[in-house]
Amino acid sequence: MRFPRMGQIIQIQSYKHDGTLHRVWEETMVLKGTQDTVIGANDQTLVIESDGRHWRTKEPAITYFSTKEWFNIICMIRQDGIYYYCNLGSPITWDEEALKYIDYDLDIKVYPNGSYKLLDEDEYSLHKRKMNYPKKLDNILKSHVQELIDWIKNKKGPFNPSFVDKWYSLYKKLVRN
Repeated sequence: MRFPRMGQIIQIQSYKHDGTLHRVWEETMVLKGTQDTVIGANDQTLVIESDGRHWRTKEPAITYFSTKEWFNIICMIRQDGIYYYCNLGSPITWDEEALKYIDYDLDIKVYPNGSYKLLDEDEYSLHKRKMNYPKKLDNILKSHVQELIDWIKNKKGPFNPSFVDKWYSLYKKLVRN
């Protein structure tokens, strides 16, 4: 499978377990695209919800997606520091139309001081019952919540302070050119 290349503008689409479209991010610039990882950046990009509502992101963000991990990470660059929004979801696929994944409701928000909070457990429980998540999937997601918490605590990957600096610098350079 080929992956998007550096400088390419792509769309990101998230779906629910039942196959319905959940959310679309219209434009993200690819900073790195390999068979394992796609790192991107966007700023004030249009986001379209499944019900037709739309809004724009408020700040620049670096995005981290994996073909192996059951989560993705959005690093939001704000005046008072970097906030992280982590979505528990399937590993990504790329089909030349968009980067795609299934969103499994559970999220972790990480604050600039390193503290974090698990979100949307009630939504996860509801969809787990409603969409009949298999036990194996439930186990995978719960183990990846723990893996993600380990990444946060150990400042691994996108949680390493140099990660955002490196990729945001590249993004600004590509935008200037």
